[in-house]
Amino acid sequence: MKRRTFLKKSLFAGGAAMLGARALFANPTETTNMQNAVPDYVLNNGVHIPILGYGTWNVRGRDGQQAIEAALEVGYRHIDSAAYYRNEDIVGAAVRASGLRREEVFVTTKLMWGMDADGEAAKREFAKSLKALQMDYVDLYLIHAPYGDIKSIWAAFCALHEQGRAKAIGVSNFSTELVAQLCEEFPVKPALNQIELHPFHQQVQTQAALDKLGVATESYSPFGTGDTRILKNETLTRIGEKYGKTAAQVILRWQIQRNIITIPKTARRARMIENLSIFDFALSDEDMQQIAALG
Repeated sequence: MKRRTFLKKSLFAGGAAMLGARALFANPTETTNMQNAVPDYVLNNGVHIPILGYGTWNVRGRDGQQAIEAALEVGYRHIDSAAYYRNEDIVGAAVRASGLRREEVFVTTKLMWGMDADGEAAKREFAKSLKALQMDYVDLYLIHAPYGDIKSIWAAFCALHEQGRAKAIGVSNFSTELVAQLCEEFPVKPALNQIELHPFHQQVQTQAALDKLGVATESYSPFGTGDTRILKNETLTRIGEKYGKTAAQVILRWQIQRNIITIPKTARRARMIENLSIFDFALSDEDMQQIAALG
């Protein structure tokens, strides 16, 4: 299914659906389960991924596990982890503690950042990740960054995918040229490229190139990296006021309307719910143009 068709059907499927979303999010402090509000994005191999997920960078220890458990409780069904984050164990523990079936939660993890690896090393690292997660498979396995023998690593990723141990495979922090090489030389394309993307770093040309390759764009750090100015930006705040929304909600809605998968992170339950509460409004073309000007 084409991305635009999918999103149009999922997010604007009629007045009754929109009214249901409004009712669900009438009180953003409620802990009502919201998972049914988040539409799936269909990757190029047919795998469904919730278009809004929960990022876990720097989420560790008992407090981190409790945060992930809270995210699952309020409705997130897509958890993004990585070997580099040193938190795969608590991600697995949180999924098990949630009482949800394994197939109800989309779990991403990544090959260790910075490894000068080859294909065999990648397979060993994958086995370590499964052991830490205490899972038989992951829904998405990514090369965290373009280090090591990329072609050998990707061949190993293809084998893991064919075995069903990684339902989808992809990359992170890759140039579009390198993504194109993988698409041309291997039978399995990357499902997505996870990159830094926010209103101050919009990656429009990168997304357009990935679209042409049939590769999805996923955003990490949707609120910027350590720069709080983005959430105080006058344009984003003014747009939010029109809809009774925060600047953060406007940013996430802007990404969704650009057909971008996004994984915001927060340890605060109220913010988790706030970040989920973006499917009861739509930005106008004028709003989208004003945000585009920020880039």
